[in-house]
Amino acid sequence: MHQKSTIEALREFSRERNWGQFHTPENLAKSISIEAGELLECFQWQEPRNFDEVRLELADVLTYAYYLADALGESPDDLMMEKLAITRSNYPVDKSFGNAAKYDKLD
Repeated sequence: MHQKSTIEALREFSRERNWGQFHTPENLAKSISIEAGELLECFQWQEPRNFDEVRLELADVLTYAYYLADALGESPDDLMMEKLAITRSNYPVDKSFGNAAKYDKLD
């Protein structure tokens, strides 16, 4: 039995509701920002009391990020691996280990 990938499940969910018409890159980018704000709100003033709320807000951020990557014809995994390679180059272990400085401020 074939298990659907995340993006396949998201495409099906959107298609069933005819929501693709609303999934422009601009709208999806806005949605990521809105949901990220809701995730951040879970941490406002204190540690979150409801871990399930944090999990679900994170899922909303990831959902819109996957939709945006798909709308741009990109693979989320490929994008993250490409960015990880760039970040790995910018933050070599010998200079960045235990150091939170931005790459252009590393010794």
